[in-house]
Amino acid sequence: MRSNDGIIATGGSNVVGSAVASGRNAKAEARNVAQSDGGRQRSPEEIAELLSRLIDELGRSEHPDRADLIEAAEDAREELAAETPRMGKLKLFARALVGAVPGFTALTSLAVTIEEAIRGL
Repeated sequence: MRSNDGIIATGGSNVVGSAVASGRNAKAEARNVAQSDGGRQRSPEEIAELLSRLIDELGRSEHPDRADLIEAAEDAREELAAETPRMGKLKLFARALVGAVPGFTALTSLAVTIEEAIRGL
């Protein structure tokens, strides 16, 4: 039997990376899904631009915690601009961000991109 290297989605409602599942007991899993940028490592400046996009998207969203998320994204952008960014703080932000936006598809996709970019620093 051949393995599925694409998106696997079963069962309620869940978003993981670029995989989306909806319906009762949904599960979403993405395996070996190619990144749109070829998996290249992003620069701190590129990540700061992604954070700016996230801030703009959050400002237009109906997310109940948008003000706090905007503030956290602004803090992360400032941290990236520091002479010696604190990677632990950035990684903590990235993990928290991905957990904070499920159900907001555009935000989730951008959050995952940011998390992967920060992990690649």
